[in-house]
Amino acid sequence: MDNDSIETCLAKLPFEVSTELSNKIQAYLELLLKWNKAYNLTAIRSEKQMLSHHILDSLIIAPYLQGQRILDVGTGPGFPGLPLAMLMPERSFFLLDSNAKKTRFVSQVVMELKLANVEVITSRVENYQPDQGMDTVVSRAFTSLREFVQKTSRFCVKKGLLIAMKGRYPTDEISSLEPATDYEVIELEVPDLDAERHLILIRPEV
Repeated sequence: MDNDSIETCLAKLPFEVSTELSNKIQAYLELLLKWNKAYNLTAIRSEKQMLSHHILDSLIIAPYLQGQRILDVGTGPGFPGLPLAMLMPERSFFLLDSNAKKTRFVSQVVMELKLANVEVITSRVENYQPDQGMDTVVSRAFTSLREFVQKTSRFCVKKGLLIAMKGRYPTDEISSLEPATDYEVIELEVPDLDAERHLILIRPEV
């Protein structure tokens, strides 16, 4: 896809994006397509589908992030952390995954695109010990809601936020949460993506 096509797609988001972001997204997609052939980073092979299923799907959650320090747990090849870091260079993003092949790719993107606000961590969630708390912890298809809360609440500062990205409304997962859990469900509409998307915002008691 050329930059004009990418700009047209990004313009469908409910907030403004810059030409600089379009350029970075294009470079990211080119790297993802190239590495994907050898390392099988994502099952999606089409650049157009990568844009809707990965990039737009990641960027759409931007208005819900809070604070300066954002942790993306189980980032895989960089979703949602990398697109969000490109969109918000004033915030610090920490991208965590235990798969060294995927974090190697993410590190390459960070280096080539000169993303000074991104730190890549190769570690299991259980072993990760950040030197400071996080304002927002986000995950995309990382695990069940209950496990997400159990494993990541410890990363949050006081009044921090957990964000779980889900497809269909996760009725069973929500019912398995502790009864006192403070949560909110938001239905999202991702441009060019004909699929259900929901965000679960959870405020853990830290």
